[in-house]
Amino acid sequence: MKSAVIVFPGSNCDRDVAVTLEEVTGVKPAMVWHRDTELPSVDLIVLPGGFSYGDYLRSGAMAAHSPVLRAVSEEAKRGVAVLGICNGFQILTEAKLLPGALMRNTSLHYICRDVSLKVERADTAFTRLYAKGDEVTMPIAHKDGSYYADEDTLDRIEGEGQVVFRYCARTGVEDSGNPNGSRRSIAGVIDKSGRIMGLMPHPERAADAALGGIDGRRVFESLTGKLQ
Repeated sequence: MKSAVIVFPGSNCDRDVAVTLEEVTGVKPAMVWHRDTELPSVDLIVLPGGFSYGDYLRSGAMAAHSPVLRAVSEEAKRGVAVLGICNGFQILTEAKLLPGALMRNTSLHYICRDVSLKVERADTAFTRLYAKGDEVTMPIAHKDGSYYADEDTLDRIEGEGQVVFRYCARTGVEDSGNPNGSRRSIAGVIDKSGRIMGLMPHPERAADAALGGIDGRRVFESLTGKLQ
């Protein structure tokens, strides 16, 4: 599987995800600068975490207007998978490629810790090596990670199966497992086509046992269709 990682000014997880992609796929990903207008022929595009443009204006707001986003949108229409992690998720919502928005955490503080997630869908390209209902652990690292949408939008994306991951406590989905005030504890969503997913927790930081866990590795292995 060939992949590309988009690099924005302020990205700080682009190398992390590149290392994981190379370990999982055996192929070094292309690192694509945000001002590029074309992408190489790939099967996956990742918008990594970080603080693009220093989170100026709103997290992801300026990066959403980078020239490369037009190419990302066109590649997604052609069937290429797109994964936005943390700031990448923020960028995808700002670019209207995913529904909703990421708002300031209800605590108004930056949060960096492991969280529990429940897999709501195991039939996507990003989650097919999980089982529906699996509870997994991945780290978060954000100040603007509270997923927001109005009630009609929330009802629609729930009804259309666009919620892929949800924050949860060990005993199930509860407010006590919601670290940032996300509406309905939503941690990750997918678009209607099933080709674009945004996820606030960092799967690339939970892809190596030396880093404390491998629950996130299956996101990338799912894309290859092979558990390693």
